[in-house]
Amino acid sequence: MFIRQKQNASGKISVQIIDTSGPKDRLVKTIGSSSDPLKVEELMNQAKEWLANYTGQQSLSFGFVEDEHFVENLKNGLNKVLLVGPSLILGKIYDEIGFSKVGDDMLRHLVISRLVFPLSKLKTCEYLLRYQNLEVSVDQIYRYLDKIQANFKQELQQISYNHTLTLLGGSLSVVFYDVTTLYFEASDEDDLRKTGFSKEGKHQHPQIVLGLLVSTNGYPLSFEMFEGNQFEGHTMVPVLEAFKRTFQIDKLIVVADAGLMSKKNLEYLSERGYEFIIGARLKNESTSIKDKVLALKLKDGQSALLDYPGGHRLIVTHTTSRAKKDRRNREKGLQKIEQKLKSGKLSKQHINNRGYNKYLKLQGEVNISIDYEKFGADQQWDGLKGYLTNSKLSKEQVVAEYNELWQIEKAFRISKTDLRVRPIYHRLPKRIEAHLIVAFCSYKVYKELDRQLKAQKSDISPQTAIELMKTIYQINVRLPKSKNIQSVIFTEGEPQKQLMKMFGFQTD
Repeated sequence: MFIRQKQNASGKISVQIIDTSGPKDRLVKTIGSSSDPLKVEELMNQAKEWLANYTGQQSLSFGFVEDEHFVENLKNGLNKVLLVGPSLILGKIYDEIGFSKVGDDMLRHLVISRLVFPLSKLKTCEYLLRYQNLEVSVDQIYRYLDKIQANFKQELQQISYNHTLTLLGGSLSVVFYDVTTLYFEASDEDDLRKTGFSKEGKHQHPQIVLGLLVSTNGYPLSFEMFEGNQFEGHTMVPVLEAFKRTFQIDKLIVVADAGLMSKKNLEYLSERGYEFIIGARLKNESTSIKDKVLALKLKDGQSALLDYPGGHRLIVTHTTSRAKKDRRNREKGLQKIEQKLKSGKLSKQHINNRGYNKYLKLQGEVNISIDYEKFGADQQWDGLKGYLTNSKLSKEQVVAEYNELWQIEKAFRISKTDLRVRPIYHRLPKRIEAHLIVAFCSYKVYKELDRQLKAQKSDISPQTAIELMKTIYQINVRLPKSKNIQSVIFTEGEPQKQLMKMFGFQTD
């Protein structure tokens, strides 16, 4: 019999007792399940206790003296059991990127902990003690965070940049920029953490704005944090200028969402030699431009190039799949405001151009109705997508580069879910930035794990690989004769062995 940890569809880990004595493995008992690593550890201890009692009862009736001696020798010789999967595989990637050049193991522990068990600093201390046999205090971690914020941010971003440049063949010509908001579990504002518009609906929480720059394929290049009430469009230029200055890059094509590119930003970028690709808001353009776009009468897969004020170019494309999606979204939006209108939840304050409220109109002083004519007129825009650029790239290249923008959206999604970069529990600006430095390094390791898995033609995701790493242990046994310590890597099954083999580790 043995104890198995099995991940459920819900993401929780079930701790089970498995009997292997028959032709097929048989589930004897499920001890419990949890998504909390510390609770899982508690369930493992309960399982060991149950198994000890069960095997003890069995030995009274069916045990052999030789078996009892073997078990006794094993118990006496068992020196230490450590979780080593993450430190072996993720540590190898960490070293290959070059982060170990900062010359301190604490950053390695924090980065790997963020990938494996993204918890609070106190929980991180408990994880390091239980799984790595490392005794680290919360105060030590905080002092170290102050150290990396003061000394290592630039160096770590340089290391990440150099590694990314190698992966891209020594050339970086296109960067992608986006922002997100990160909220705090604290009620008080300060100079940095200010209440502003939150993309997560956490308007009542103090927050910061995080600007992130990534390369093709989504490798992180640089980040900056801004006051929580900062307008997103004002964040891009400082990040780009700092990046260009730090890494001494002459020319860059910047790809960003339309919401970040104000007219002032476009002028600023053009004046300083930047090329850009942004999503154009076709329905917000001048009447002249809109008439030209609609006159194109584009069909599925067709595109066209239009001249645009300022010497820029407007590329317009049409796809049937986008048309279906646009129509579906319009109909859903209409249904929502119809339901609100019937329930009497709409007032004059809702008459604005935000989202699908644009289909509302006011009759007299108090009567609100839906402008179905405007709803029908929007149908002519279904399937159309615009791209504004001052680059010399072809239409096809512009569209292809813009379509890579999902990589940065994925970066934010992974950071907020798998790495749990939010909420942030720190109060001091330097600690907040240090927290983001650790998350930045963790995401770089995550992306490199993803790249290496794909290079091995593996079909498992980085997150699945990390879950497998959590079931790879090192058992240290004191040999009964020589008294020497023998270390053995223990894996629960074939997937773990294959993962270790992929990264150059032997388990036999």
